[in-house]
Order: sequence, then structure tokens, then C-alpha cells
Amino acid sequence: MDAYHIIKRPLRTEKSVADGEATNSYHFEVDLKANKIQIKHAIEIFFNVKVEDVRTLIKKGKQRRVRFKIGRTKNYKKAIVTLKEGNSIDLGY
Repeated sequence: MDAYHIIKRPLRTEKSVADGEATNSYHFEVDLKANKIQIKHAIEIFFNVKVEDVRTLIKKGKQRRVRFKIGRTKNYKKAIVTLKEGNSIDLGY
């Protein structure tokens, strides 16, 4: 898998911003098929930092109703990337 297709977007939630300030970790939405080694390699290439740890989880989609039809949002994989000391990523928030 190409490194440019692994990382989809950074996740900017209240929890992720607080986590970034406290433990130097960042949250990203990544491809469902990507493993931890591929995610680590992609982060190091894109942001020119050293990654210490990668934790992943799959967020299940929720049921949503639009008028009379019931649908479901997509499942996605979330990666929590912890950087080594002295490294940081400027995501603009």
C-alpha cells in the first residue's frame, strides 16, 4: 500500500487536542487495511518526525435516519500516534 493512501485526515476533537498537549500524541483517520508498521512509516515520511508508538482501533459506524429511511455511517480506523520527545506536528490547531 502506498504511503500517500494510508493517512486520510487528522482528527480534531476535544479529546485529541487535549491528548496531544498532554502526551505528545496525535489522532488520525487511516485506511482500514493499513497496519501499524505502515502507519508509522507514513507518518515519519509525511511529517519528518520519529514515531515512538502507534495504537489503532476501528470505530463502528452509527445508524442514522433520513426521513423514512434508515442508513448507516461508515466504519473507519483511528490511529493514535505517539511521537518521541522533541518531535511535534503542526496541524494548525
